[in-house]
Amino acid sequence: MTVKTMSFQVLTERYNQFVLITDRVERAVAESGVKDGMVTVLSMHTTTGIAVNESLECLESDLEQFLARLVPEDRPYAHARMLKDYGSTAGNPTGHLKSHITGNHCHFFIENGKMVRGGAQDIYFCEFDGPSQRTIRVQIVG
Repeated sequence: MTVKTMSFQVLTERYNQFVLITDRVERAVAESGVKDGMVTVLSMHTTTGIAVNESLECLESDLEQFLARLVPEDRPYAHARMLKDYGSTAGNPTGHLKSHITGNHCHFFIENGKMVRGGAQDIYFCEFDGPSQRTIRVQIVG
């Protein structure tokens, strides 16, 4: 069995942002040399997500509005308080909740050295507390 693990950075520009990372994951699969197996993509942050969906601007807008309705910014969240461990006020409760909804990882099969995905499936890194530099880990097992 072969296990290849790598990471890459994403520099986000907005508080809420969907960033396509499909190409970077496919490149990692190709460079791994694994012919048949699985790839896992994982966000290393608790206010971000990994989601699989069709890459259309109108759908991205719909998703952003949907999450904003589910998790509005102007609610009295318990997490929006002074955190002694951090020495500051937590101002990102909505990021944690949106991350919980989207999840932080995805998996795809690898067959004949290529990631198997539906024709409209792309991988998004979802930023919910940006802008920031973020780390995505990719593990390929075959």
